[in-house]
Amino acid sequence: MKVAALLLLGGNVGDRAAALRRAVAAVRRWDGVTVAAVSRVYETAPVGPSRRPYLNQAVRLATTRTPMGLLLEAKILEAAHGRRAGPRWGERPLDVDLVAYGRTRLRTPWLSVPHPLMASRAFALAPLADVAPRWTLAGRKTVRALLAAMKPPPGTVRLHSAASIMI
Repeated sequence: MKVAALLLLGGNVGDRAAALRRAVAAVRRWDGVTVAAVSRVYETAPVGPSRRPYLNQAVRLATTRTPMGLLLEAKILEAAHGRRAGPRWGERPLDVDLVAYGRTRLRTPWLSVPHPLMASRAFALAPLADVAPRWTLAGRKTVRALLAAMKPPPGTVRLHSAASIMI
């Protein structure tokens, strides 16, 4: 049985757009995964110590993989793009987060789904609204409603690429 899942991709070092394109292509090759939709690309202000803006993109999946199986694939993909351990919210060529997995609620030292901060971050909600606008977060509001209610400062999130790679 396939489960719907959401990935959030991002990066702020090197050729950010190329890294996102390569990451989406790699996700399409994962065993047990069908890419259902890919968001447009958004440029977002950095969170934490980094001063470089991020590019972010969301991917909606249908998968037979477990959350931990998807996490392992995400970590392998990050490493293949040159990601190394560093400070929290630091600069990175590619970040791949499993932010939701069906209605599963999971908390481990390595993975929390749904992502505990997703509902309060415009950089996550904007691309997620492209691929899963009616996805309900924490049984409260939809992605679309949360984004509409948010008032991020101007320039915090802006469309980087009008072209989408929707399926």
